[in-house]
Amino acid sequence: MVALMGTQLAWTAQVGPGPAHAAPQVVDSRVYLAGAGGMVVAIDTETGRDLWRTSLGTALATGVGADGETAAVVTRDNALIALSSGQQRWRVQLPAKVFTTPLVAGGRVFVVTADRTVLAFDASNGARLWGQPRPGEPLVLSQAGVLLAVGDTLVAGLSGRLTGLNPQNGSVRWEAPIAIPRGTNEVERLVDLVGPVSRLGDSVCARAYSAAVGCVDASRGSVVWTQAAQGSVGLAGDDRLVFGTESDGRVRAWQRASGEAAWSMDRLKYRSLSAPLAVGRVVAVGEATGTVHLLSREDGSELTRLATDGSAIVGGPVLAGQVLLVQTRNGGVFAWRPQ
Repeated sequence: MVALMGTQLAWTAQVGPGPAHAAPQVVDSRVYLAGAGGMVVAIDTETGRDLWRTSLGTALATGVGADGETAAVVTRDNALIALSSGQQRWRVQLPAKVFTTPLVAGGRVFVVTADRTVLAFDASNGARLWGQPRPGEPLVLSQAGVLLAVGDTLVAGLSGRLTGLNPQNGSVRWEAPIAIPRGTNEVERLVDLVGPVSRLGDSVCARAYSAAVGCVDASRGSVVWTQAAQGSVGLAGDDRLVFGTESDGRVRAWQRASGEAAWSMDRLKYRSLSAPLAVGRVVAVGEATGTVHLLSREDGSELTRLATDGSAIVGGPVLAGQVLLVQTRNGGVFAWRPQ
């Protein structure tokens, strides 16, 4: 295939095999990555140089959440660990498993446990500040969900709903359903929200696992639109469109304002695709072979392909400064600059 868009490999790194669904975390000019075996790394996005690298000596269940000062991960034995400049600051044992990367914001570390409890800890010392249990279906999806800050509201994905919480005390401000559990058994009723989401100001667009996609106005907690969709990974978007990959390998785009279909591309059908990334005129999508496809934002036509190490893309591509970056299942980190 003739490349219609030029790219140059800027740098590569190795962090060890990655957690299955945890995308790299970008903060300013650095990117934080985790290897499932316990390696946590902060890398300069411009040069690919390690800023710090540490091994926690225990298997990790999530990616790294960070705010530039504090980095946080959760281990497979349910320990929340906070780091500063690569040194362990504190460690707290959690009451249940965690699959979603912690959120570090406002001097606090927030986590969502597998029993759908949202917890807040003081980032400086690990003191527990509050816990908010939320009812839901008995089964929980064992992949990264939704946890982000929108203004002064903590937004979490809980049982098919985006839920807005007061970060000071955990009280619920609003709930907005992307999908409502339906079906005759617990598996059919599983509609947990999956990350990543597309956030633009107060507009947050998310996917409910194998059920729907939709956008919410987080300033009011109101659902703007929802559409039936059959994907299992999160979304990306810009000011006009929202992009997603379906379980059958189709790539789809919806109008952000209305949810109307914009286009659908099936040339990658029956391939296992990652969550997408929207950047400029391009939508980047990884697949299980390690290939990264750069597609046209306007119609999904393919512009070029980028090769990695042959293992699946973890989480999905991210934008890190001026580079497009992916982490692979085998632990490779690849960063490209557009030409």
